[in-house]
Amino acid sequence: MSVEGKTAVITGSNSGIGLGVAKELARLGANVVLNSFTDTDEDHKLAEQIAMETGATARYIQADMSDPDACRALIEKAGQVDILVNNAGIQHVAAIPEFPVDKWNQIIAINLSSAFHTTAAALPVMRAAGWGRVVNIASAHGLTASPFKSAYVAAKHGVVGLTKVTALETAEEPITANAICPGYVLTPLVEAQIPDTMKKYDMDRDTVVRDVLLDRQPSKEFATVEQIGGTVAFLASDAAAQITGTTISVDGGWTAL
Repeated sequence: MSVEGKTAVITGSNSGIGLGVAKELARLGANVVLNSFTDTDEDHKLAEQIAMETGATARYIQADMSDPDACRALIEKAGQVDILVNNAGIQHVAAIPEFPVDKWNQIIAINLSSAFHTTAAALPVMRAAGWGRVVNIASAHGLTASPFKSAYVAAKHGVVGLTKVTALETAEEPITANAICPGYVLTPLVEAQIPDTMKKYDMDRDTVVRDVLLDRQPSKEFATVEQIGGTVAFLASDAAAQITGTTISVDGGWTAL
């Protein structure tokens, strides 16, 4: 069984990894629901463009992933959800004593709690359909840590734990739950950071990428959004029917260190 004809809901998918996952699943024949907290013409045009390019059905549904009710309403509005990709996330960097409480709460809500709420709403739909896949986009920071990222690391470790519990609660059903743990992925957001980093360190682009951004990524290459999308598609395939409750690292060897 492929993803063709399945409906995938991808949170935080109007840019970056989420958009890359949506495009890849649509290319493979899945119908996709895009999401973010904004509700602009550009958001809806993204869905229209994906539909035009792939022939899949694509919709955009606004929902604020920091709001538990909005998370659950997203699933209700989607109607069908065969593949749930919990991708929404934000970041803030600060030492623990100076970490703003509002930022801590926001990161935990968007990066961790939203995955709980969407999963809680989606599992009854999957059970009614007799099939389902939950794919949580965690991070290398779901398996290891870095200083000054306390909320992000805590949330991503939590996502890995939530994934395991989801897998155990659905272990005797045709539903799986797994987490993908990317390292550095080349997204527009990361690309935009490179010029400033070049100026800060007085380095050329290649040196900044290799020695600063990819310092902890042994391959010294970014993962791509297409690779993350392909990994999601694999986890939704029959080949992965007995893969559940685990993590797949797409991190160029980061967590092998």
